Amino acid sequence: MKWKKLGKIFDPTTHSAFKDFVGFAQSPQVLAIKDGVRVYFSIRKKDRNGKFLSHISFVDFKTDFTSIINVADQPVIELGALGTFDEHGIFPISPVEYKNEIYAYTCGWSRRVSVSVETSTGLAISKDGGLSFQKVGDGPIFSSALHEPFLVGDSFVRVYNDVFHMWYIYGTKWSKFPNESSPDRVYKIAYARSQDGITWERVGKQIVTDKLNEDECQALPTVTYFDGRYHMYFCYRHATGFRKNMERGYRIGYAFSDDLLNWKRNDDLVGIDVTPGDWDSEMLCYPHVFQCENKVYLLYNGNEFGKYGFGLAILER
Repeated sequence: MKWKKLGKIFDPTTHSAFKDFVGFAQSPQVLAIKDGVRVYFSIRKKDRNGKFLSHISFVDFKTDFTSIINVADQPVIELGALGTFDEHGIFPISPVEYKNEIYAYTCGWSRRVSVSVETSTGLAISKDGGLSFQKVGDGPIFSSALHEPFLVGDSFVRVYNDVFHMWYIYGTKWSKFPNESSPDRVYKIAYARSQDGITWERVGKQIVTDKLNEDECQALPTVTYFDGRYHMYFCYRHATGFRKNMERGYRIGYAFSDDLLNWKRNDDLVGIDVTPGDWDSEMLCYPHVFQCENKVYLLYNGNEFGKYGFGLAILER
C-alpha cells in the first residue's frame, strides 16, 4: 500500500456554523449522496460544568473533494436523556445504507465515578437521506456483556450478502498505571454478526494481534473490499503517555482477511505515517477507508485527536 496525502480538507474552527462549538471534527465517516459525498464527524461543545459533549454533524463535498457543498447547521442526532448510555456524547457513528434507509450505529458516552467513561453502541435510522436520525430506542443495541464486562464501542458496520458484519472495540481492563493520576482503559478489536442489524452474535475474541505489547489500545476499525480481499485500517497507541508523548500516540495499523473474521496484521503495508512539521506530525488517528468513483480514499484525524479537522489520502495502486 502507498497513500498519497491530499492534505487537511476540513477544519471546523473556520466555519460559522460551529461558532458555538470548541473545535474537533473527529472520526470522519462517509455516506454517498447525490452528486457528492457526505462526511459525518463528532464535534464538541461544553456543558454547564465545562465538560465536553460530543455531537454528530456533517459536511458535504463534491466527489473530487475540492469544494464544500453544504455544512450542517445543527447536530443530526439528539444526545440521550438523563441517565441514558449516550447522555454525555456520541462519538463516532457508522452510517450504512439499507433498504432505502440510513442506519447509523452510534457510540454513546456516559460518565462514571470510579473510571472516566462507559460506552455502548446504539442505533438511529434516517428516512430523509441522512439529514436527520431518529433512535430506535433510548437504550443501546450492543453493550458490555458477561465476557466483555467493560466498555464496547467504535462499531463499524457493513452489509455483505444480506448479513450485517460489525467490527468493534471492547475493553479488556481498567488499570491504575504508574505515574498516571487516573485509571486508563485498554481495548481491542472484535467481531460480531447479525441478520437484522439489531440482535448480534459475538465471536468473543480479539481478532487483531498486538504490535506494541499486551496493553496496546486498538481503536476505530474500518473495512473495505478491493482487489479480491478485505482490508482493515485502524489506529493503535500505548495505554499511557499518549497525550503528551508523540512517540506513544496514535498511529494507523493494517490487516487483511479473506473471510471477514480471520485477520492477518501487517503494519509494514500500511503506507502512511506522520509528516514532520505538518498538521499530522504527532499522530494519525480515527481512520476511515472508502471507495468513490473507482478510487480508494482514507480519511483520518491528525494532531490533538482531530481538534482542527481531518485530512484525506488517496491509494496509489
